[in-house]
Amino acid sequence: MTIKTKLFIFIFVILTILVILLRPYYLFVTQTLKVSPLKTLFSIDGLKTYNNYVNILFLGIAGEDRDGPNLSDSIVVVSYNLKTNHLTTISIPRDVWSEALRDKINSAYAYGEAKKKGVGGFILAKAEVESIIGQPIHYAAAIDFDQFEELINFLDGVDVNVENSFVDKEFPIAGKENDLCNNDPDYKCRYETISFTKGLTHMDGEIALKFVRSRHAVGSEGTDFAREKRQQKTIEAIKNKLIAFAKKPHLDNYQKLYDLLDKLVKRDINNQQVAIVLKDIILKRNLKQEKIILSEDFFVNPEINLEKYDGKWVLIPKSDNIKFVQDYISCRLSEKTNCDPLKPKGEKDR
Repeated sequence: MTIKTKLFIFIFVILTILVILLRPYYLFVTQTLKVSPLKTLFSIDGLKTYNNYVNILFLGIAGEDRDGPNLSDSIVVVSYNLKTNHLTTISIPRDVWSEALRDKINSAYAYGEAKKKGVGGFILAKAEVESIIGQPIHYAAAIDFDQFEELINFLDGVDVNVENSFVDKEFPIAGKENDLCNNDPDYKCRYETISFTKGLTHMDGEIALKFVRSRHAVGSEGTDFAREKRQQKTIEAIKNKLIAFAKKPHLDNYQKLYDLLDKLVKRDINNQQVAIVLKDIILKRNLKQEKIILSEDFFVNPEINLEKYDGKWVLIPKSDNIKFVQDYISCRLSEKTNCDPLKPKGEKDR
């Protein structure tokens, strides 16, 4: 047998083994996910973008078992630059006032769903968020916070860095919203006390949900701005766990995760579009990640003319000028070195 023949046989055997090993993954990608590997690798056709950016709105909705099931407890925009491999998350306060809605922006998804179930929620929520950040929103996804627990538990929990210790003595107990508590005027039976200690904390789904939803903590952690920071930290922890999960080739686990996400997440972005974005994030080197939290630097709770806001506790832009917010976000997305001067004057950076 000649050396050429031996080499041919060796290459043939190797290719056969690769086909046997990789075929299940190929079938999973092409048949289950409906993703074209060639289109993913060599084309961005069909992916909506603006100036190389694709912007995806993520909503955490309250859940069917709670009051206001379609209200958005969490509003986060993920902006990814396909050219520079720069990923930015923008956290938006749920209590920002919308003049168009005559309500807080966290009600946009609910109003849209009430008007046109299945699509109206995303249409209205995207329009409202666009008016705040000054950037187009191409896609949207919503996850029911009650099911959020299931995802974290599937990942065997997440590790979250708790920035400040806090105690919340009024955390609502699911299912007890209408309990009369034996005529207790303070309805104490509707609430439980939860607490978190500063430092790295491993959280299962139930604990993580309480961490991101707590709204009545004593001190600074009782503000919506602090809650946004906690949500960002938890989202980052989930993202890190998903990346670690994806790096371990295991077809059964991939199938289980996909089935779970497909059940938990409602979205208007398809698998092919997701694959194109993920391909860039995974294959390009030096992914740069940033977080923008629209905090007290940009919004205030009005103390006068409360009738203008129908008596609701809301947040409005400082100087009643949303352009401060939009210019700052545009600056950060453009990766400029010093965007702080664009904040409303006289405000200390936080």
